[in-house]
This record gives sequence, structure tokens and C-alpha cells, in this order.
Amino acid sequence: MSDAWATVTTLAGRHVRLVPLRMEHVDGLRAATDEASASTWYTSVPAPADVGAYVEAALRKQAGGGSMAFAVLDAGGAPCGSTRFYDMDRSVPRLQVGYTWYARRVQRTGLNTEAKRLLLGHAFETLGCAAVGFQTSWFNHASRAAIERLGAKQDGVIRNHLRHADGSLRD
Repeated sequence: MSDAWATVTTLAGRHVRLVPLRMEHVDGLRAATDEASASTWYTSVPAPADVGAYVEAALRKQAGGGSMAFAVLDAGGAPCGSTRFYDMDRSVPRLQVGYTWYARRVQRTGLNTEAKRLLLGHAFETLGCAAVGFQTSWFNHASRAAIERLGAKQDGVIRNHLRHADGSLRD
């Protein structure tokens, strides 16, 4: 029997499939991103030219344990973004959901809600998590609203805990 905490599995719904992220997703993910999204200072969306390095970094972190990276595929099977479990601690058990970004064409559709529900279901039902967290920049109002629509409650603001891509401190 495989260890669910070490195995990235496919999670499928009606509007979305989350599949283990692989290097073969790079071209599709490159087509899904754009310079405008990548230049938004409070997000970590890769620029098209940086998608290969982004995927390589995600896979390195996953190989080190503590994260599971997914390619997000739309209903037609085209790559349209990426997401992952990270900061995984099976001793609690808990994890964070994040590093999520989507092509503009699927933003503010049912895809994100379904993807997050699939991730939450896997975290609570398969991995047995006691807690699942979401972190986003204070300035990422769209992401904060999407998290709220899931029914998640804000526990607090972690001040100055990371840096944005532009070097400014992130709350």
C-alpha cells in the first residue's frame, strides 16, 4: 500500500483535473500564463519564460518532502495553472494549500472552487488532516475573496513573514 503523504495522486471533478506536476506540463503552462499576471507584484505567477524553472523548483521541493505539486487541467484537459500542498506536517497532521495560479480564461469560474474542494477533500478525508491553511498576500484581494467563498475563516495576519517578488515585505 502506498503512503498517501508521499504520493501525488490525480484528483478529478467535472470542471477540473489536478494531476501530478511534471516537466511535460511546461509548454501548456507557459501558454496559460502571461506577462501581465507575472508582473503583479503581490503574486508568484511565473512569467512565460520562467515556467520551466518554476516547475523544476516545485519538483525539487516535492522530492525533498513536505509538498505535493499539481498541474491544473481544465475540463478539456488543457493545462491552465498550478497549485500545491506545502508546509506539510504529518505529525500534527496539517498542511497549507497555495502556490496557486490560473490562466485568465479560467479565473472567476467554477474551476477554482472545484479544485480547492478536491484538495480539501483529499487533505481531510485521505490524509486525515486536522487543519488546512491558506496563505495569500494581504493585497491579493481576489485570492482572499476566493478563499472566503470556500467558507474558510481568517485566523489572523502573519506580518512581514515573506517577501513579495519585488522585495517588499508580505503580510
